[in-house]
Parts: sequence; C-alpha cells; structure tokens
Amino acid sequence: MFFELIGTVVAGVATGLIVWAINRTLKGRLPGWLVPVSAGIAMLLATISSEYGWFARTQANMPKGMIVAEKIEEKAIYRPWTYAKPFVTRFVAVDQATMRTHPNQPGQRIVDLVFYGRWSRTAKVPVLFDCASSKRADIVDGVQFDTDGAVKNAEWRDISAKDPILQAACTEV
Repeated sequence: MFFELIGTVVAGVATGLIVWAINRTLKGRLPGWLVPVSAGIAMLLATISSEYGWFARTQANMPKGMIVAEKIEEKAIYRPWTYAKPFVTRFVAVDQATMRTHPNQPGQRIVDLVFYGRWSRTAKVPVLFDCASSKRADIVDGVQFDTDGAVKNAEWRDISAKDPILQAACTEV
C-alpha cells in the first residue's frame, strides 16, 4: 500500500515536471493550469492501473498448485470507471498442492482455501469437502476423524454442484 502511494505521487510529480519542461521550452505558451491538471490525471491513471493490475500480479506470484476458484469484482460510486469494467478486489484460491484425502473416504478431501483481499491480509482456512454429495464442512474445534477417515461432529452444508470452489477442490491433481 505504501509503495503504491509512493508510485502514485512519483507519477504525478514526473508528469507535472514533464509538462512544466515542455511549457518552458515553448516559452510559456501552454496555460498555467495544465501542470497541476496533468499531474492529477497521471496520479488518477496510476491509481486505476494499480487497482486493475492487482489481481494479475497477485495471481502470478501465487505458489504452484494454487488455483483461483472464485473472483469477487467490485463497483463503487466513488470510482465511476468501475461501472464500465469492475475490478477484482478479492478472490478465493484452492491450494491443491496440500490437498489431503483418506483412502477409505475417496470422495472427501481436506483443502486449504486461501482468501486474498486487495487491502487485507491473506487468510488460509482448511475446509472439508464431500465431492460426491456436494457438501462442505468447516474444520473447527470439535470435528474429529475416525481411523477409517469418517468425520464426526461436522456441520455439513449443502452447496451447489456447480459451485466453483467445490469444483476446484474436487478436481483431480
């Protein structure tokens, strides 16, 4: 966040200096308001570029085995350009590299879901999926597993078979 602020300020200062230098070369033929307006526009464009580029940069830096399952796009009234093209502010990734299964329960798997947010910390949450019956259960205190892999005391929730997180979790690696 701090580096993006610095980058935005540098873009504004650099653009303002370039327009000022052009105006000075032209011996003051450009209007005086052009320097601050061009700096402001450059800062706005740098901010917009940073917002729209965040998802691609973050996705490119994810470890191997992580699959983006769901993206949350946002529109905001104070960002009118988002109505033309919303940008990704949060997304959920499935860590297939750490997927765990039990031989006696082949339709069930424990997957780490990683929640990414534009201005928030990354959170990793283990979740149990039953691929055959399209259910999921959060792994919290009280959830236990038998020696044959059966789950006890889990609060199963029905989810759609078309749920993108379920599909990513149940995809064979």
